[in-house]
Amino acid sequence: MSDKKTGAVLVVGGGIGGVQASLDLAESGFKVYLVEKQLSIGGVMAQLDKTFPTNDCSMCILSPKLVECGRHENIELLTYSEVVSIEGEPGNFRVKLLCHPRYVDIDKCKGCGDCADACPVERPNWYEENLAMRKAIYRPLDQATPSAFGVDKLGIPPCRAACPIHVNAEGYIALTAAGKFEEALELVREKNPFPGITGRICTHPCEEKCDRAKVDEPVAIDYIKRFLADWELKSKGERDWNIEKEEPTGKSVGVVGAGPAGLLAAYDLAKKGHSVTIYEALPKPGGMMWVGIPAYRLPRDVLFGEIELLEKLGVKFVFDTQVGKDITIPELRKKHNALFLAIGAHKSRKLKIPGEELEGVFGAVEFLRKVNIGEEVFVGKKSVVIGGGNAAVDAARVLWRLGSDVSILYRRTIKEMPANPEEIEETMEEGIPIEFLATPVKIIGKGGKVVGIECVRMRLGEPDESGRRRPIPIEGSNFTMDIDMVVPAISQSPDISALGELGNIKLTRWNTFEVDPVTLQTSVEGVFAGGDAVSGPATFIQALESGRRGAISIDRYLKGEELHTNREGEGPFETDVEATIEGVLPSPRMKMPAIDVKKRGGNFNEVYSGFDEEMAVSEAKRCLTCAICCECFQCVKACEPDAIIHNMLPTERELQVGSVILAPGFDEFDPSLRKEYGYDRFQNVITSIEFERILSASGPFKGHILRLSDHKHPTKLAWIQCVGSRDKQVDRPYCSSVCCMYATKEAVIAVEHAPDVHATVFYMDMRAFGKDFDKYIERAEREYKVRFVRSRVANIDEDPKTKNLYIRYEDEAGRLKVEEFEMVILSVGLDASRS
Repeated sequence: MSDKKTGAVLVVGGGIGGVQASLDLAESGFKVYLVEKQLSIGGVMAQLDKTFPTNDCSMCILSPKLVECGRHENIELLTYSEVVSIEGEPGNFRVKLLCHPRYVDIDKCKGCGDCADACPVERPNWYEENLAMRKAIYRPLDQATPSAFGVDKLGIPPCRAACPIHVNAEGYIALTAAGKFEEALELVREKNPFPGITGRICTHPCEEKCDRAKVDEPVAIDYIKRFLADWELKSKGERDWNIEKEEPTGKSVGVVGAGPAGLLAAYDLAKKGHSVTIYEALPKPGGMMWVGIPAYRLPRDVLFGEIELLEKLGVKFVFDTQVGKDITIPELRKKHNALFLAIGAHKSRKLKIPGEELEGVFGAVEFLRKVNIGEEVFVGKKSVVIGGGNAAVDAARVLWRLGSDVSILYRRTIKEMPANPEEIEETMEEGIPIEFLATPVKIIGKGGKVVGIECVRMRLGEPDESGRRRPIPIEGSNFTMDIDMVVPAISQSPDISALGELGNIKLTRWNTFEVDPVTLQTSVEGVFAGGDAVSGPATFIQALESGRRGAISIDRYLKGEELHTNREGEGPFETDVEATIEGVLPSPRMKMPAIDVKKRGGNFNEVYSGFDEEMAVSEAKRCLTCAICCECFQCVKACEPDAIIHNMLPTERELQVGSVILAPGFDEFDPSLRKEYGYDRFQNVITSIEFERILSASGPFKGHILRLSDHKHPTKLAWIQCVGSRDKQVDRPYCSSVCCMYATKEAVIAVEHAPDVHATVFYMDMRAFGKDFDKYIERAEREYKVRFVRSRVANIDEDPKTKNLYIRYEDEAGRLKVEEFEMVILSVGLDASRS
């Protein structure tokens, strides 16, 4: 054992015990490290209204000690920190601490609260025993030491992690709930410049991961995004783009294809200061968003209006230019410093059955292209669409609008159908029949034209490589349908052959571009590819992710940087952040208003009209704010001294101390373990510490005694003693020592606050721990008319109409009695601190 001793002391716990010990040691000349796991010191005493037996203000006693503790030269406060380990021997201990990030620079923070005023996220306030709300950036109390605020942040929420381009859904939803629509839209556009488009056609993987679904239904994230884009146009008459663009780099990028992948790549690269030119074979931008998605889903003014942003950024569009015919890829490579190939998948796959060459057979992609461009197209009187994806559903709904008697054939069941569930529901609403578990085997022709189709019934076998059950033909189940038009919509592929000379660009066996999966660079340096031309037919949001990934790689390539490092955060990922759903009441998802089915035929008017402000706010308030802080950064904008640092990380610290004082305080007994008392079931059954906050002038009710159920003033109050003390059934055989006195104190203070209060204390026996404390109890009975009833309480029931409470108890004489009260306070016992 070393003879050299360390003259510093570690005090663990910032309650009154730890604070007083620290002050005494510091005054004796010792260096003190005071460690507290919360943002500030003070502990439970800071929550109390008064102290017994003097009934003095708790904070009046505590506050000077907190201030002295924060200012004392021998005391170092280490708040929001925890002890990881203690090693060594008396006189020489090595202590490892984990210091959690509070995301606020304590030295810069003025404690003004502007950040909290700007924060849109509200959470139950633990300091107020969840009787009031606080913001995600907060301090526990106004007299907090340190006075700096802190951010309650758990990480990346599931919705944001699931989004391929990581749009901050929790952030813009929180801002929407607060009525800050302009700020919400600005936050959307930080990651996604196309909110109006996305809000209409995205497959919203964010909603699939929404924790609200554990309670009822996911938040309508996409609809809220769409509302924000629509609101801007309605309120301002134009799109208010606030574009920040870096200085020109002198580098040039050519993008082939003006679909979602090409557009987002061009947008990101233009913002980085690069000169971008998009080459498009069609006469307008949008790619499959224009020629593949009908106008009733995506109005053209929304589509082309949001794409205008790229022109404002300086992106050049070269339309009606077929790469491979009008200009070759090698020529483009010479013309630009880098290329991004995003040609999409515009070629329908064949059914590979007899009769596919007949007149009246149109691939879904080609059929939709003709309709959307405005070209003349054949429409059968009785048609059938083959497939179960979005292209199949779109083709069928377009045919229905054009007057065809259309049906859909799909070889699996509705459960396996890959189309968006909303689109399937709308298809059925419009009366389009879907023939499940059926597939075509031959198209029947006469005179070179389609006159029918022969199909076979299917049954589902074991799952295939897609995870869906494999369809198996049922022998002898063939049937025919009389039709004059067939639209195969089983899939599509990129038309690579149309590009002509590729140079040394390699292709996969699926006839897609072979790329590095991380960087999207092809086999030719400086040539990158993305979207459906790499992945095969995918979703709109996946195409956006591909465009962003390609833009990151191209920007690095043009700057001479390494392409592979620090790419882990791109694309969707899993997060361990989960919402707290305990106590969350079901609230139905807001339904999007739609035009009547009878008014949809014969036109391409948009089906859904969108949320109004009231609907959007109401839906946004369903968000559970899983990560608490939503990283909308409104606090950063509001903070004048720039004290908020959202990228602050946890740190470890090692201390050398000679001795350790453990003062971690206590935990309250959880009264919900005693089901007979109704805590967590009956709103007007509360704990003693909750009643302290009700009594406090700084508390949620400003010192007025109010019931939680109706916020009315109760006059008949009861206290029940020994809840979680002297009770072997819950493994607490010990007396907690203070419950008798604090219950008596609370009864006295309640009468002082409101003389019309009648207080009753149900007890087994009263224990006054302290010199002459029994006189305090006698005075309560004599002067404040507090009624003490020696008894054993059996249970509490509630009147469902009045929310009043019935206490059933056995008195000293063994008689069973029932009394009615308006509020019941449980004198909960104390447990050793779990920390």
